[in-house]
Amino acid sequence: MQAIRGIIGYALRRAQLSVFDDLIQTLEEFHLRPANFSVLYVINENPGLNQSEISSALGIQRTNFVQVVDRLEKAELIKRCRAKHDRRSHALYLTDKGAELFYKAREQHKQHEKRMIERLGPNGREQLLPLLWRLTSE
Repeated sequence: MQAIRGIIGYALRRAQLSVFDDLIQTLEEFHLRPANFSVLYVINENPGLNQSEISSALGIQRTNFVQVVDRLEKAELIKRCRAKHDRRSHALYLTDKGAELFYKAREQHKQHEKRMIERLGPNGREQLLPLLWRLTSE
């Protein structure tokens, strides 16, 4: 059993499950899944990006992303507007309801991040993030 603990993919998956379990519980009161929260986060920080830009930034396949956007729009959390420079695409914005929900969820998300940082210990975050990002580069 100890041998598997030395496999990077196994350790990453176990860590991801642990982090996501806490995140799912954190966002539960807002009826948000992690992917939905991420979309709201990116739209809040970058209002007016089109769907392709956001799906690419988050690494969500375009077909799956359309479903996420549809759900968020149906819940009146975001709105699609024709992009000014490309009428074939849609720019995404938070609605007032979406912004209010996002800001409340973000405050709880900060607590989630704090819990994860505490689990990593002193300088753990500063060590872990560069290593994880190194794995994502080609």
